Amino acid sequence: MVLLGLFQRRSPSRLGKGQLPVQVIGLCRFSYPALGGFQSEHETIQERTRFLYDNTRLEERFRLFESFTLPSLQAQTDPDFTLIVVIGTDMPVARREQLEALLKNLPQARLQAMPPGPHRTIMAQVINEARGVDRRPCIQFRMDDDDAIACDFVAKARDVAQDAAPLIERNRLTAIDFTHGHIAQPTARGILAGSVARQYWVPSLAVIAQSGVSLTVMNFNHVKLWQFMPTLTLNDPDMYVRGISDWNTSGVRAATAGATLLDASGEALFRDRYGICTERVRRLYRGKED
Repeated sequence: MVLLGLFQRRSPSRLGKGQLPVQVIGLCRFSYPALGGFQSEHETIQERTRFLYDNTRLEERFRLFESFTLPSLQAQTDPDFTLIVVIGTDMPVARREQLEALLKNLPQARLQAMPPGPHRTIMAQVINEARGVDRRPCIQFRMDDDDAIACDFVAKARDVAQDAAPLIERNRLTAIDFTHGHIAQPTARGILAGSVARQYWVPSLAVIAQSGVSLTVMNFNHVKLWQFMPTLTLNDPDMYVRGISDWNTSGVRAATAGATLLDASGEALFRDRYGICTERVRRLYRGKED
């Protein structure tokens, strides 16, 4: 199979007869009660559910999602993608309605409720169902509900796939890793942030699956992708934001060392690269910290 046509943008002048444009599918787990997949483990699914649906925790997750994740997806220069937001079937009704209301402003989003199950198995199932029966070549990315991606993340992933088509067509799976971005924490004063360069972080990755391949980005530990497939490492600047809050593990929070409050130029960069409005962040967090 020749993939050069398949990985081109959706344009009648570039796509040949009978060729399909590649799908781009994003996955965001929003307080889904998975078995596994969390840094903090629990003895029972009931304990995990109580932890995930704690009102204080959910308030913070919604603020983070509104501050970072949602704006960056709404600002994509290439809007031809699908985002699947996975929740539990037992999420409190009021919280589900709150999330549904937010996602109305992102037409690419699809809310999918799933019962508790093995983390990687359920997430891979969700992605493959979104691909449909024809399983076209597919670019897949995942992000947490406190992360952001650059406004041209989808567009650049497609461009990289086009440029690397000879490599991709020889492999069932190929990963794209954007190494440069930011770590950031929203506050009532603004955004504390610092530049980072890391390999194989969740919001910086995409995996390209060949036609018919059922393995997904969720079948692999993100830091071990290079052990199972070729990876394309790119140093484009400002490609992701790794969100930080009081709920992160100490190891991730350690990366905020040296983070400073964004000045006017930093706020402009976050707006232009990620669609993140610092004034909106201040409004969302002002009530919390008063």
